[in-house]
Amino acid sequence: MSRKHHHFKGAEVSCCVKYFLFGFNIIFWLLGAAFLGIGLWAWAEKGVLSNISSITDLGGFDPVWLFIVVGGVMFILGFAGCIGALRENTLLLKFFSVFLGLIFFLELTAGILAFVFKDWIKDQLNFFINNNVKAYRDDIDLQNLIDFAQEYWSCCGAHGPNDWNLNMYFNCTELNPSRERCGVPFSCCVKDPAEDVINTQCGYDVRLQVVNGEMEQQRSIYTKGCVGQFEKWLQDNLIVVAGIFVGIALLQIFGICLAQNLVSDIKAVKANW
Repeated sequence: MSRKHHHFKGAEVSCCVKYFLFGFNIIFWLLGAAFLGIGLWAWAEKGVLSNISSITDLGGFDPVWLFIVVGGVMFILGFAGCIGALRENTLLLKFFSVFLGLIFFLELTAGILAFVFKDWIKDQLNFFINNNVKAYRDDIDLQNLIDFAQEYWSCCGAHGPNDWNLNMYFNCTELNPSRERCGVPFSCCVKDPAEDVINTQCGYDVRLQVVNGEMEQQRSIYTKGCVGQFEKWLQDNLIVVAGIFVGIALLQIFGICLAQNLVSDIKAVKANW
């Protein structure tokens, strides 16, 4: 019997499983390559590729890392699953299964730890945001990420606008020569629906506005911190967020099952040779 049809004494490789796994993974392979390309392009634009040591210069979080790490993982997984299924390579298929299983285990562990150590996670989130507040002007990608978060969640700083004292451009010390002294980024400003063009100077001097000993910030900027607003958003969208994580988990389990099924078929065919 011809090996081309993978049939011998009743044992055969399922074409449906093989090509479904191949098609499923080629999408992730291409997406991973795209994410990697975007990340490397962003680093090239910022001069990181010509000076690798500058990776550690940023005091806060570089969003490009998300594209590099996620793209790299997707590229490796997609490659192993795609080529493993197409070439019926059990080594690559086992690597795909184990790697995907490890990611699933890490996600499950992170979810359990996040639930058990909620207060610690909250403290770490506060520390993370404040670190990035300090580095706000150091990287344009980080700046855009913070602006997006503050606009989306209608918040300002980790716990409030005064967290921006941590940034050298916005702190209220008398020796600060910056025009942004005692201000906040424009993303903290309450948007006027009548304005079509964003006023990037709307946050200037807002923390100097004092009336009868009380800050009059509520009229012009968001006064709630991003940690609290994120928690509120998470509670309001708990079903959607949980659904997304469950959907991702099911996809991972499905991928592992397909790969293991294909490995079993390949071993059954080889055993009959």
